[in-house]
Amino acid sequence: MQKKLRANLMLLLGALIWGSTFVAQTTASDTVEPFTFLFSRSFIGFLFLIPVIVFFNFQSNKKLADGEKPKTLMPSKLTTIAGVSCGLILTLASYCQQKGITLMTDNASGKAGFITALYIVFTPIFGVFLKRRIPQIIVVCVPIATLGFYLLCIKSGFTIEFGDIVTLFGAFFFTFHILIIDYFMEKGANPIKTSCIQFLIVGIISLILALLFEKPDLSIIWNAKLEIMYAGFLSSGIAYTLQIIAQKDADPTSATLIMSLESVFAALSGWLVLGESLSNKELVGCLLVFIAVILAQVQLPFPKKKRTD
Repeated sequence: MQKKLRANLMLLLGALIWGSTFVAQTTASDTVEPFTFLFSRSFIGFLFLIPVIVFFNFQSNKKLADGEKPKTLMPSKLTTIAGVSCGLILTLASYCQQKGITLMTDNASGKAGFITALYIVFTPIFGVFLKRRIPQIIVVCVPIATLGFYLLCIKSGFTIEFGDIVTLFGAFFFTFHILIIDYFMEKGANPIKTSCIQFLIVGIISLILALLFEKPDLSIIWNAKLEIMYAGFLSSGIAYTLQIIAQKDADPTSATLIMSLESVFAALSGWLVLGESLSNKELVGCLLVFIAVILAQVQLPFPKKKRTD
């Protein structure tokens, strides 16, 4: 019970950080191109986690009994594969999210938060690839979420912004990110080292693509330093690490119940900081998406995992 409570608190804090980070992403999108923003925040997250790994490794070695082999700082083969795999899919997810925000014309922070929240509905559906049973409630959730997305994004004349579509693709990629994390944590990968490696991978890939397709400028990056540092230290360094640690003691569907509050925090942050507002139609769309998100968690479809460690 204590492990579950601790995991829930970690996920709640992560959701709060992610939701408020949409404000930083929105304001930074005015001047910083997506790959440039992504490699900047990812390298900060990577560097932030190095001393964290050193600290936990030191604490772990202090508790070793006489004769036990001390743990090294280097990741195991499994953890390395986990970090690289998570990094590849997180690059796609984060780019689609940031690019989608850049392309949105209004209420980008709140809208992107609710569109991204659709991964909560997608997670149990795509969980079949991990031989998970799909709960019957999903049959209800999918049409509700689809209607909500329609009201939130479809304009008069049945038009939809390209940024909405790109952000929706990001939600799909975040779904697979959650499932990949669950797979490797179940296998025994180290959560903090996995997170550190994934941000190194995201940073390297994003830097290469930024140099190829964008024009990274140090002065522009410096002008957006507050947004980048917020996203780097809090969202990348802390929130994603909390997610990976917490998912070690929770199945992907139950974990996403609390993570779904990210969309609420995103809308509230956009309203408080950026003065964003939503029309009545868009508010109904947000409400329907959130209802679908909550309903998706009503029945926990997966049995409790038996741990051997």
